[in-house]
Amino acid sequence: MGSHPELAFRALHTDLPVMVKIRELSKDVKDLMPLGQGAVYWQPPEQALEKVKDKVWVPSTSQYGTHEGLIELREALMKKLQHENGLHKSSIMVTAGSNQGFLNLVLTLCDVKDSVVLFAPYFFNAYMSFQMTGITNILIGPSVSETLLPDADWLERVLSETKPTPKLVSITNPGNPSGTCIPDPLLKRISEICRRAGTWLVMDNAYEYFTYDGLKHSCVEGNHVVNLFSFSKAYGMMGWRVGYIAYPAEAQSLRTQLLKVQDNVAICASMISQSSAVGCLEVGSEWVRNRVKSLVRNRELLLGALSPIGEDAVKGGGGAIYIWAKLPEKFRDDFQVVCWLAKRHGVMLLPGSACGLAGCVRVTYGAIRETECEVAARRLKAGLEELMRDGMVE
Repeated sequence: MGSHPELAFRALHTDLPVMVKIRELSKDVKDLMPLGQGAVYWQPPEQALEKVKDKVWVPSTSQYGTHEGLIELREALMKKLQHENGLHKSSIMVTAGSNQGFLNLVLTLCDVKDSVVLFAPYFFNAYMSFQMTGITNILIGPSVSETLLPDADWLERVLSETKPTPKLVSITNPGNPSGTCIPDPLLKRISEICRRAGTWLVMDNAYEYFTYDGLKHSCVEGNHVVNLFSFSKAYGMMGWRVGYIAYPAEAQSLRTQLLKVQDNVAICASMISQSSAVGCLEVGSEWVRNRVKSLVRNRELLLGALSPIGEDAVKGGGGAIYIWAKLPEKFRDDFQVVCWLAKRHGVMLLPGSACGLAGCVRVTYGAIRETECEVAARRLKAGLEELMRDGMVE
């Protein structure tokens, strides 16, 4: 191949997506059980799929839509925010998935010189969005070791002592990759810390319906808070790419800047996908909760499969579709362990180093049905038993 002009420094210094690495690895392994990528096994509701059949022939479906999303969808989302999330002072912009929503916010709220805050283990795509937009001062806060919840004391200290004050704090709730659900008092304290500091708080609520053991998801609202939501996991719409930003209604200047970014990134989310999202909302969240209940057994199976590394090494599982596990100290190269488990035992995990904590793995229990999960759990347990006993033997 011939030479070519130089590539962008920002892109070159952005992490290669861990999911790209996993997909490359998957090509060489047959009958691999997918416990790595965050996904669910179900499709969108039948009613939602039926709704879009006729929409295919409607001329407006093939035209550009409004930047902020279909009016019908936004009206339904406003009702959902008020009734389910307790958000009464928010406006909405529909995006092509919540990842695009997060990128829109980074481009709108942050300059290259700004510092931003994530808590380890963090969502790798959030970290990459900062890298890709040229932000290098990424402050990584600790999570409480026993719970993996964000350390609010650390946050309060850093926001008060760091000058200039960090521009943005990003948190997922329930946690990806931690699988933890943030209690309402802690969430409100984090919000108040950010408000006093004059820092934006971006909350990613992609797994709002995925809670277990009596735990409940909650939201916060304020002129410094932006909430992100997604249809991907809840309604099985991963490939349809629909999410939305709920931002302070009073912040008209924020809306103006978001419109600039939206026009240059996507213009609008797919029109047919937005129509399907309307159908999902008509079916309602109880449809989602019934499917989340089917994941409880998967979680139990995989918690059991992780028993060889010790109960204290396993965290999360109270929210989202993830369990977080710390490997023994001698296995700090988690990607090597992930590769070994995939090739020798036919089960794929996600390396924790992609989320800022080396020597750990993220286990996903949403992408397969119970019968498949039983197979995956047996493989994972056998692999970890061999790892603890003999190491990574060939």
